[in-house]
Amino acid sequence: MTPPAFARARVDWQRAWRIIPSKYPPIQLFEDLTHDPADWELLAELESAVNPRVRQELGAISLVPPELRVRSTAVMAAFVHLNPLGSRFSDGRYGVYYAAQYRETAIRETVYHLEQRLRAGAAVPDDLDQRVYVGAIVGTFVDLTRDTEALAPLMAPDDYEASRRFAAEMRAAGEDGIVYVSVRHPGHKALAVFRAPCISPPVQERHLRYHWDGSHILRYFDYASEEWFEL
Repeated sequence: MTPPAFARARVDWQRAWRIIPSKYPPIQLFEDLTHDPADWELLAELESAVNPRVRQELGAISLVPPELRVRSTAVMAAFVHLNPLGSRFSDGRYGVYYAAQYRETAIRETVYHLEQRLRAGAAVPDDLDQRVYVGAIVGTFVDLTRDTEALAPLMAPDDYEASRRFAAEMRAAGEDGIVYVSVRHPGHKALAVFRAPCISPPVQERHLRYHWDGSHILRYFDYASEEWFEL
């Protein structure tokens, strides 16, 4: 499976949706680093002497080349805070910025993966707040939205071996990322972005609360409309 085997698609989504856990108040780390991005590690280390959380927020910054660093904490967090369990398009050794074309798709994707983690940890019933970001993503992406036999291994519901191997090849080849059809919300598109400069700094759009009943997340509360919605 080589890069030329798949078409490329120009993506210009002015409202790409991303949902992340809302555990801590966001800090403006990368926005405040005004020097050359190549010096960010040193500057952050100096700042962390008085604010230990800076070191935590900086994450694995060495994995992002200076020319691919952007002044947006909401963007950079996806690339410097790695998920050791990996994801569809990463084995956990590098970060990916996942986003969806519609909010409902982002909800369904994040609910599915959060359910998997909560079940694995035998989590007790709880309400889990999520932060919703929206912003523009523009670039040329490897196109996996076509219904062909070759795509089946890459979009397997729970087996990520082929998709991780493919994504690593695409990332190493310098691709912006991958556009694909959501497995958790069929018929709707999502993005796996490898290069931060494709992403404009997103804005916080609203908060949601996912209700975990001990086995499933079947509803969520929208703080903007003050309503519960069934999934």
